[in-house]
Amino acid sequence: MSNFFSKNLKFLREKKGVSKNKLGEMVGVNQTTIGRWESEEISPSIDNLEKVAKVLNIALPDLLIKDLSNEQMIDEFELLINTNKDILNDEDKETIKFIVEKRKKNCNK
Repeated sequence: MSNFFSKNLKFLREKKGVSKNKLGEMVGVNQTTIGRWESEEISPSIDNLEKVAKVLNIALPDLLIKDLSNEQMIDEFELLINTNKDILNDEDKETIKFIVEKRKKNCNK
């Protein structure tokens, strides 16, 4: 099993337009630590892996074992809808869409 964490971290951070400093603030580490993770100089703890996955809105297994830079990324909204299509009504979908758009705006600040 390959570990694509470092490559995926950099890819997702840049794709979402989040600086190392901003991501570090969101995860609770400094920007140097983010850089060292991306360069594979050090590895994050399990706790920090979970935080990164949550902040980047990606499943932890996907963050670790898939090369996301070579896959067509699914929009966050589509992912949430497709994953929960059996239990969501139209109002739920609109609420999720609102939350995803707000999250995107907050990540770009």
